[in-house]
Amino acid sequence: MDLALPPQVTPRAFARLAEINDGAEAPQALRVAVEGGGCSGFQYNIDLDQPAEGDLVLEGEGQKVVVDEVSLPFLSNAVIDFTDELIGARFTIENPNASSSCGCGTSFSM
Repeated sequence: MDLALPPQVTPRAFARLAEINDGAEAPQALRVAVEGGGCSGFQYNIDLDQPAEGDLVLEGEGQKVVVDEVSLPFLSNAVIDFTDELIGARFTIENPNASSSCGCGTSFSM
């Protein structure tokens, strides 16, 4: 795994997070994590949360995306985006470290 660059977040992903947090009393960060499991060995867990000590915090448009220390090596050089397609709207991850991924886009192997 190449640890040269942290994950990047697209303006579209930050904009969608801003829409989610619009009017919220306590805006949440988008937490992107990698966990064991899924049909390919690892799976992404994307949730709303607060930053924790040790998290990498990526900021844009007044919003925060956080990645924990354990997940960070798996997401090196990845791109976190938001897509709105006929099959649904969701945050996506383009991960150059993944050797293969499943059709749903939430599970991958290295």
